Amino acid sequence: MTENLFPLDSHKSFTEQQKLGHNRWHPEIPPVATIKPGTTFRADCREWFDGFIKNDDSAEDIRDAPLHTVHTLTGPFHIEGAEPGDLLIVDIVDIGPIPNEEGPLAGQGWGYTGIFAQNNGGGFLTEQFPDAYKAVWDFDGDTCTSRHIPGVKFQGMTHPGLMGTAPSAELLARWNQREGDLIATDPHRTPPLALPPEPDGAILGSLSEEQFARVAAEAARTAPPRENGGNQDIKNLTKGTRVFYPVFVDGANLSFGDLHFSQGDGEITFCGAIEMGGFMELHVDIIKGGMATYGVEENAIFMPGKAGPDYSEWLAFSGTSVTLEGEQRYLDSHLAYQRAILHAIDYLTTFGYTPEQAYLLLGAAPIEGRFSGVVDIPNSCATVYIPTEIFEFDIRPGKDGPTKIDPGMGAPRAANLV
Repeated sequence: MTENLFPLDSHKSFTEQQKLGHNRWHPEIPPVATIKPGTTFRADCREWFDGFIKNDDSAEDIRDAPLHTVHTLTGPFHIEGAEPGDLLIVDIVDIGPIPNEEGPLAGQGWGYTGIFAQNNGGGFLTEQFPDAYKAVWDFDGDTCTSRHIPGVKFQGMTHPGLMGTAPSAELLARWNQREGDLIATDPHRTPPLALPPEPDGAILGSLSEEQFARVAAEAARTAPPRENGGNQDIKNLTKGTRVFYPVFVDGANLSFGDLHFSQGDGEITFCGAIEMGGFMELHVDIIKGGMATYGVEENAIFMPGKAGPDYSEWLAFSGTSVTLEGEQRYLDSHLAYQRAILHAIDYLTTFGYTPEQAYLLLGAAPIEGRFSGVVDIPNSCATVYIPTEIFEFDIRPGKDGPTKIDPGMGAPRAANLV
C-alpha cells in the first residue's frame, strides 16, 4: 500500500493532528515531508471547514461558518530537486472520501453543499439568494443522494477543489498589492471584492513563534485561484488527471485539499460542491526548466482524467448579457452565465423544487457550463447543460406538462442576521 505521508485522525481537529498543515499561502511555511521525483504517495485531507458543518437539518452552521479559518490544506510537500522555472508534474492516481469509520466529520459517508449568506461570503447569485441554506448528501459507492433534494441520484466527479505550489516572496507581494488595490475601490462592499491577509485564524504549519506574526500578516488567503493553481474548483481534475504546475520556490512546496465528491461548473453557491474529507494518492515528477520551454510562465495546465460519469442526454439552458431589469450589458459573459443558471432554476421549480433546492442541485451535480458566444455584440451567450439521467423522473418538456414531485423537507434555511 502507498505510504500515507499525512495521516489524519477523524476524531481530532486539524490543529491537533500528528502533522500540521496550513490555511494560507506563503513561501516560508515549512514542508511536512520531502519527496523524490518519480514517487507516488498518499495523504489525507480535511473537509475545508475542519468539521464545523454538521450532518443535520439546520443551516445555522453555514450562516455562521468561520471563513477566516479556511482552507485546511495538506502539505506543503517539498519535491527534491524542484527549482523556480521548473514544471511540477502531478498525477492524481486515486482520490476518494475517508473510509467509513466512527467519527463526526464530513467525508465518512456524507458531504454537504451550502448557499452562503450575503454577509458571509455570498455566492454567484447572492442578490437573488442572500440567506444561508444547506443540503446534506449521503454517499453510496460513487453515487450520492440527498434527503434535502429528493428525486435525484448521480455519480460524483470527485476532485480536489484546491491544489497548487507555494508562491515566491515576489509573487506573494504582487498578489497582495493587486488585491489590495481592488479592495480599495469599494472597501465596504458586502461581500468584499477580495480577501486581504488575515492573521486571525492563520495556520502556518510548524513555523516558529518568532516568524509567525510577520508571516501571518503577509500570507495570502486561499480563497481565489491564482498563478500557482490554488482554489480553481475545476470539476474535471478527477482520478487520472495530470497537472503541470509552475514552480516558484525551491522544492515547489505542493499543497492540496478542499476535496469535493461532486460539483457543477462554477461551484456557483460558493460552497457549491459536495464538500468532504478524504484522501489523495499522487505521483510527482519534474520537467527542468519547463516554464520557459513550454511558455507556462504562470497558471497551471492540465490533462483531465477520464473518471467520472458518462452521461449521454442533456437539457441545456441559455442566458445572455441582459440584466433581470432589462439593462443591456456589453459582452458580459459572467452575467450571461448567471442568466443561464437562473433560467435553469426557474425551469426546475415547475417540477416542485424550491428555488433554493434547484440552486443547490446545480452547484453539486456534474452540470456543464459553457461560454457559447463571446463575439456577437452586444450579447454574449452562456449555456448550462443538465444531465437528464440524474433525475428519477422525466424533466424534458412535454405536452402533458411537468411531473410534480414532493420537495420533501426542502433545503434547511438559516435567517441572515444582519
